[in-house]
Amino acid sequence: MRQITDTLLMIRPVAFRMNEQTAVNNYYQKVMDNLLPETVNAKAQQEFDAFVEKLRAAGINVVVVDDTVDPDTPDSIFPNNWVSFHDNGDVALYPMFAENRRSERREDILDMLEDKGFNIENIVDYTSAEEDNIFLEGTGSIVLDRVNHKAYCALSPRADEELLIEYCEDFEFTPVIFEAFQTVNGERKNIYHTNVMMCIGDTFAVICADCIDDKKERKMVLENLRGDGKEIILLTEEQLNHFAGNMLQVQGANGKSYLVMSDSARQVLTKDQVAKIEKHTEILSSSLDTIEACGGGSARCMMAEVFLLKK
Repeated sequence: MRQITDTLLMIRPVAFRMNEQTAVNNYYQKVMDNLLPETVNAKAQQEFDAFVEKLRAAGINVVVVDDTVDPDTPDSIFPNNWVSFHDNGDVALYPMFAENRRSERREDILDMLEDKGFNIENIVDYTSAEEDNIFLEGTGSIVLDRVNHKAYCALSPRADEELLIEYCEDFEFTPVIFEAFQTVNGERKNIYHTNVMMCIGDTFAVICADCIDDKKERKMVLENLRGDGKEIILLTEEQLNHFAGNMLQVQGANGKSYLVMSDSARQVLTKDQVAKIEKHTEILSSSLDTIEACGGGSARCMMAEVFLLKK
């Protein structure tokens, strides 16, 4: 079982914009009224292409699939919410909160991975839960410690506890369940995705513990991480507003690993935090300003990790 992979699936946008259906509980999204939709999409494509180029230059294997104009999927750039790939050949398909995100699930993408020699054994499909308005948005909702078989999940309108427990039984993970909050106009509101406030690397974890308001839950989460030998690097809630929690460690060439994040996340890290991260892994960052502002997601959301083995 590996915690990090050298292969990523990424979806190149064709009609990226702010998704009005996700804005209801994603408080990181911003309206960019001064930009035409075509301009927003063009900027997002430029950011996407530059990001992929940096990943590939580091020896990371990136499978890029172009989005299609029809159906309308403004958030297709964030594939990690609808699919996850596991090294036993399992693929999980997840139920999505926003109706217009459900069309992001594409069978042809799975076929394409098989054509590239990846072995898919089973498809575990949770999407029928949408009929009951029950959601669990992939590795957005669940941050996996694959080596220690733990699934960290901050409950929210997009992360249902019962479905998470079913998922953990199917995939043999122990659920680590808590609630995480951010301050929105003076009120504490649920953070929509766990991967906005924490990231688990092979020997470290980056987390905003201050988001976990319940002291017992906070202690329980930190004890789980420490107990598995992770060095904990703490973030502030203000840093999360610049997507500092939305990171992913990936494997590059020559045994090097990278903690991948956006430039805005990199810029808000303190010298001390950077030094702690760099003891474990190198930092790779790219400018994702438009994608972050309109999409309310960042680097980690754009990368679906492929752990499938080659045939």
